[in-house]
Amino acid sequence: MRYILSTVATILFFSSNLFAQSKFIGDWKGVIKAGQELKVYFHINRESNDELTATLDVPMQGATGVECTGVEVIKDSITIEIKAANLTYKGRLKDKDNIDGQWVQNGMSMAVPLERTEEKVVLKRPQTPKAPFGYNSEDVIYYNADKSIRYGATITSPKDDNQHPAIILISGSGQQNRDEEAFGHKPFAVMADYLSNNGYVVLRVDDQGVGKTTGNPDTATSADYARDVMVGIEFLKTRKEVDKKKIGLMGHSEGGMIAPMVATQSKDVNFIILLAGPGVHVNQLMTEQNIAILQKAGWKEEYINSYAELYRQILAAITHSETIDDYIKNANEVVDDWKAKTDEQTVKMTTNITGEASQNKFIETFAEIYKSNWYRYFVSYDPQPTLEALKCKVLALNGEKDIQVLPESNLKGIDEALKKSKVKVYETKMIPGVNHLFQECEKCTVQEYVQLEQTIKPEVLQIIGEWLDKNVK
Repeated sequence: MRYILSTVATILFFSSNLFAQSKFIGDWKGVIKAGQELKVYFHINRESNDELTATLDVPMQGATGVECTGVEVIKDSITIEIKAANLTYKGRLKDKDNIDGQWVQNGMSMAVPLERTEEKVVLKRPQTPKAPFGYNSEDVIYYNADKSIRYGATITSPKDDNQHPAIILISGSGQQNRDEEAFGHKPFAVMADYLSNNGYVVLRVDDQGVGKTTGNPDTATSADYARDVMVGIEFLKTRKEVDKKKIGLMGHSEGGMIAPMVATQSKDVNFIILLAGPGVHVNQLMTEQNIAILQKAGWKEEYINSYAELYRQILAAITHSETIDDYIKNANEVVDDWKAKTDEQTVKMTTNITGEASQNKFIETFAEIYKSNWYRYFVSYDPQPTLEALKCKVLALNGEKDIQVLPESNLKGIDEALKKSKVKVYETKMIPGVNHLFQECEKCTVQEYVQLEQTIKPEVLQIIGEWLDKNVK
């Protein structure tokens, strides 16, 4: 009898818990008010095993369908976690359509009530191509020589039986899919659409660890990604629609660093197009980037200049340290020297360093960078020797409003290096009014990328197309 009663109690608890869960199933909208209003959407569903799952959309940050790592309901209370973002939402049902709750992230908490909604999160991206296409589009799989990495890609080509010039698109830093998708934008899909409609074969490939491509991005560096591009070249040489004498590369941001690396190693590269590619040492590039971003954020000039000097030396400590212990020792020396010649207010405002504990925390933030093989390689890279060793045709474009790869110094660096090279055909060009993604911008901040409906300014595509038609086709 005890067993039967226990079982009945379990059933009753299970049923009441399902009833409690059902109150939360649906779509909920809230607004975070922190300087600006940021709409957030939770979508709560019940799986076949009766577990609750949830996803989060933050449209203004280009985040849609972010999987929540845990959903727990106890009576009228719900807890939703996203561990990767160090985020917890805790709420209590006020009535069937409203939840009073707290958004807790990185130690900060704020009230974010939720209400049921039927709003659909749609990011307007009118340039994203939609089928049916005016060209062939085929999803493909290929492998490196020892079959240790599988590559997932899409190849697009004109609808005829002729051979055409071919271009491999190389994405920027961070793990990107074949469309270089970010903030709802798919710039590589837009580029491939334009180019294949105008007579070019285009191969765009998932990065290591993304989509259909395997590999280990945790240990890979830019040099490994250059080898990935070499594999792509070998794949293109097997395709009947490709003119093997006219294979080129188009790289964006870090991809604009990788393209020259590949071109100096492969005789098959006929041309490269650098979109916001580096022309100066990456330490200088990153320091300039930080200055530009802080200026946009409204920092005082004296704070910016002081922090920039510290930042440059911290990056140097990363590249010149043999071990993590060496880095921590060298970084502490850098910070101590900087503090000795910097007033206390500036130190606190720029680094939040007020004592030993906060200094250790500041240095540990950069220690995470040191632990990354990719980052150590990246910040120590000087593109000048590689650019000087080029022999193929080159087009280099930068946006006038780019605050990530500043156009003045980087285009100048590319131009100076190419003058020392054996390149006979090259052009460097600044595009007025566009940002790092080559969007026409207003505020021209990183945060604005997601707010802009335009993926790429059409004139940028036209400039690329005209240069290719003149120098390649």
